[in-house]
Amino acid sequence: MKCVFVTVGTTSFDDLIECVSARDSLQIIKSLGYDRVILQIGRGMVVPEPFSTESFTLDVYRYKDSLKEDLQKADLVISHAGAGSCLETLEKGKPIVVVINEKLMNNHQLELAKQLHKEGHLFYCTCSSSLRN
Repeated sequence: MKCVFVTVGTTSFDDLIECVSARDSLQIIKSLGYDRVILQIGRGMVVPEPFSTESFTLDVYRYKDSLKEDLQKADLVISHAGAGSCLETLEKGKPIVVVINEKLMNNHQLELAKQLHKEGHLFYCTCSSSLRN
């Protein structure tokens, strides 16, 4: 199975979960050849309904002791811009798209994402913008 892993860490990032789990987004993910999406939703209020069909699976959970197993399974990681999540994903050598949470008051996430992008490690965007490449 080709897998996308989405993580928000220990935070709440409902916009990201809502955006990725939208029907149109799942169709795009499927059209790109992925057949599984794993959503780690943290303490968010948006809780998509997991489902499984012959050709596609959506798994949802809040927390695990370690994300190591899900990172290993992932062919692509979509993550909030938390330093821990970004660095752990990069250490595993996985491709990563970082989504900046525009609702946070400071811009440390944007600064981190810009720097890691500048160094060629990742792409970044917001839920309301297009991908920076």
